[in-house]
This record gives sequence, C-alpha cells and structure tokens, in this order.
Amino acid sequence: MDDNARSHRVVVVEDYLESHGLERMEWQAQSPDLNPAEHLWDYLGRQVAALTPPPRSLDELEQGSLRVWSSIPISVSDNLIGRMESRCRQCIQVRGGHIPY
Repeated sequence: MDDNARSHRVVVVEDYLESHGLERMEWQAQSPDLNPAEHLWDYLGRQVAALTPPPRSLDELEQGSLRVWSSIPISVSDNLIGRMESRCRQCIQVRGGHIPY
C-alpha cells in the first residue's frame, strides 16, 4: 500500500516488489486519514518531541525514539485499527477530502 508518492514508484521499489511477489494495493493519493501507520508515526513523533531533556545528538534521538517505540501501549494501535470503519465513512462523506478531527 502506498499513496502514489514518487518515492514509492521508483524503479528500485518496483523491482523489489516484483522480485518478492508483492502486489501493490491501489490506494487514494494523499490519504493519510485512511492509513493507521501514518497516525502511529504521528504518535511516535509527538512522544519523541516531548522527551525531557530533548535529544541533543543523533544518537540520543535514535535511543529516545527506540525507547518511545518500545513503550507504545498496544491500546494505541488497537484504537487506530478500531476507528478505521468510522474513518472510512467520514472519508466517503467528504468525498475523499481531509477528515476533520
């Protein structure tokens, strides 16, 4: 699944998918509202940004990100998945536009 971004359509990605027998899932462009992974990345980013003290080096950023990633409660992903039906209905209602939160 991808959002048709140019980086997802480069030859190396196409070759990888083909060589591993993976089929691309048709997906609406610019559709982060329908992708739970985008919301999970957003959650991770907000948690990393709230680290105290803030990371002062790339190594500290990596360590902080890994610490935050390993401590994300399963309820966060469960909630994102559980809200998919509602998110899809809202997207249909706004004819593919952005869903207000």
